[in-house]
Amino acid sequence: MSMSTAQACRVLGISEATLCRWRQRYGSMNRREAKELRELREQNARLKQLLGQAELEKAALRELAEGNF
Repeated sequence: MSMSTAQACRVLGISEATLCRWRQRYGSMNRREAKELRELREQNARLKQLLGQAELEKAALRELAEGNF
């Protein structure tokens, strides 16, 4: 017995619009490509966090050097 799209969405707890958007965005990807995309997004998030921390440290050191502490 096969499940309709609406039933599958209910089981997954998502709307049909979400499923449609996912299909448009990721429909042509295979499993390896989707995994690579996820890993790249995670790495990008880590790099952004590290850059933000570095910018905060740089600003703090600049204030210290200027005597504004």
